[in-house]
Amino acid sequence: MTTYNWDLIERLLHEVQNGEGSFAPRKYAEQEAADKGAADEPTGNLDALKKTAADYEALLLRRGFIESRPEEDGGNGENFILTPLGAQLLALIDSSIPGNDHPRQVLDEQVDALDPTTFAQVASKAAIA
Repeated sequence: MTTYNWDLIERLLHEVQNGEGSFAPRKYAEQEAADKGAADEPTGNLDALKKTAADYEALLLRRGFIESRPEEDGGNGENFILTPLGAQLLALIDSSIPGNDHPRQVLDEQVDALDPTTFAQVASKAAIA
């Protein structure tokens, strides 16, 4: 069973959603660790978190949750946009939305929640939200 750091994935997806500059997953991992530290939450090993963030970037791209921003929209090969699948994932795990713990729990119960087929099946169930 694959487990994911949903807080880190949420931050990465928000950065994709809001950013037009170069995507920097390692920097976002540092920011995530700093935010958690400021909230007196455990941060774990920063180097491992940075590597995880870089791995998540590749995974989200490969599995169709993000894609390169088109050149006509300011794409430079180093920035991304959310795909409909990525927007759906962000909506499910967004911590600013009350009740986001249940979708994260349901996703954690899957063999691999970010397998596109598995995610589409789970996300389509009304009871997840």
